[in-house]
Amino acid sequence: MHTIFVIVAPIFALILVGFLCRKTNKLGDKAAAEINKMVVWLCLPALLFKVTATATWSEIWHPGFIVAFGAGALAMFVVTLGWRLYSGHGLVAASIDGLSAGYANTGYIGIPLCLLLFGQPGLQPALISSLIVVCLVFATSLTLIEIGLQEERQIGRAILLVSKALAKNPLVISPLAGAGWAMGGLGLAEPVMHFLDMLALATTPCALISLGAFLAEKRTGSQASPWPLVGLKLIGQPALTWVLAFKVFSLPTMWAASAVLLAALPTGTGPFMLAEYYNREAGLISRTILLSTVASLVTLTGLLYLLGYAG
Repeated sequence: MHTIFVIVAPIFALILVGFLCRKTNKLGDKAAAEINKMVVWLCLPALLFKVTATATWSEIWHPGFIVAFGAGALAMFVVTLGWRLYSGHGLVAASIDGLSAGYANTGYIGIPLCLLLFGQPGLQPALISSLIVVCLVFATSLTLIEIGLQEERQIGRAILLVSKALAKNPLVISPLAGAGWAMGGLGLAEPVMHFLDMLALATTPCALISLGAFLAEKRTGSQASPWPLVGLKLIGQPALTWVLAFKVFSLPTMWAASAVLLAALPTGTGPFMLAEYYNREAGLISRTILLSTVASLVTLTGLLYLLGYAG
């Protein structure tokens, strides 16, 4: 458990900093929303552009791993989406909740964990999983949210409006621009790389401080239990990924183990960013992120023992 605690402790610290700053009025009542806007419009787009612009096909093309991890994440998203729609929630809320069940914190926890366990080779699966989370799960949720926001009944007009909305979204434009940059064989000049790095490195700290400030507010919104989402994220996703990685595709040990561990990571801040960005009730999402991170101290430690990496 000490290994996991060392990695996740800064997450709790940043959430606590945001919480205390808001409680003591060092941050105003609009701080959570304003900090989140900075993340959505500046920091996260810089990160997404940099990751996709510097990726090479040989580094990311591992089809067995991609399907094992990607299918596990998408399955949790689809299951939650269907459950929330069946329960009477709208497509926007259901899509954000679905993202909470399939959006692993691959960047802040996954990369250092894989490097610690597998050395430099562990960086590759961690980066691939980050691309899957952003370019597949996150993008799917964004598209469904934009569809849910449209009131246009004529299908052609609705598709046009959704396409326009997505084309204006910085979280859609930045990875597409980065992919185009990479396919064009264009490098990034050193000053540009430093600029992107400075913005990208602020993504997680600012998002977590924003989350802490949000949690400090007195809310009267949904008091729904986050535990079903936490269970799907910490147990459902790694269980399905284990079957796919070890039994279906029989991946090499490092790739199979990393797929399962990355699938077992707690919920990242992406769903909270979207809830705030689209002015949706974020209480359930914030509790899911917090509780899944706390619970992962136990579940990840247990998984390390099961996979033989506890020593």
